[in-house]
Amino acid sequence: MNSFTGNTLTQRSVPFILHESRHQFDWKGQGALSLKTFRYGTSLYEAGHGHFAVDQDRYLLLNEGQEYQLHIDSPVPVESFCIFFPSGLVEEIGRNISGSNRYLLDEPYATSSLGTLDWMERTYPMTDQLGAALERLRSSYASQAVDVWGLEEQLYHLGVHMLVLHREIRLEIDSLDMVKSSTRNEIYRRIYIAHEYMTAYYNKPITLAETASAAHLSVNHFLRSYKKVFGISPHQFLTERRLQAACQLLSNTDLPVTEICYNVGFESLGSFSSLFSKRFKHSPAQHRIKR
Repeated sequence: MNSFTGNTLTQRSVPFILHESRHQFDWKGQGALSLKTFRYGTSLYEAGHGHFAVDQDRYLLLNEGQEYQLHIDSPVPVESFCIFFPSGLVEEIGRNISGSNRYLLDEPYATSSLGTLDWMERTYPMTDQLGAALERLRSSYASQAVDVWGLEEQLYHLGVHMLVLHREIRLEIDSLDMVKSSTRNEIYRRIYIAHEYMTAYYNKPITLAETASAAHLSVNHFLRSYKKVFGISPHQFLTERRLQAACQLLSNTDLPVTEICYNVGFESLGSFSSLFSKRFKHSPAQHRIKR
């Protein structure tokens, strides 16, 4: 395990960095506001009512004080790179961004007026700005290519990207066609619980009723609301998720097509082959030849 501590923007401790590799690991507890990233495998989290699969393509954001369980079970070591933020630090960065120069000169260490932000707990693509910043920090940290000062600068920029992300999510929520702000926020949160559930267990025989129940919604309400948030149906998302996973296995392994079909959650080889051919304009066997 590696960790990093030092001075800060305002005399607080900087974020704690956890960087390690594990074949198997189980942990239960609660922690600080945090960003979780993993490489070379998948880690499963249970937090609040949500289930989250975190791999090299997505990172997870969890609120301060959130209780969660982490489970890793992999034939190869899964590398984790997680950032834990001291209470109020990201809000303080927001104060420094939004405050006037005169105010910041007169009150350099004043408490942030943002209050404690409520972050949307879900996974986010590593291809967004925050994900890219996380990857740069991980690379610098792993190679010890920067000193403490350089790390603090990167951590500051990480906080800036978090605040931008928070604003973007608020705009997404506010765009939903529901009158009350509280209703929009709750529908968005619950739909993402269901979305993350499908993402985490796409290769399992999960049902529509089970997925709606995970979000504490009726099936009809779930179907209607999911379409509003994502623009597609849950079935369309699940099918695409399974087809993309099949593509990866066809390209990177020598597993038989039939085994891949069932490994990614399809129940029929004929249905899988037909959907795959329709989506990619060639059969699973032809896809393997093209690799």
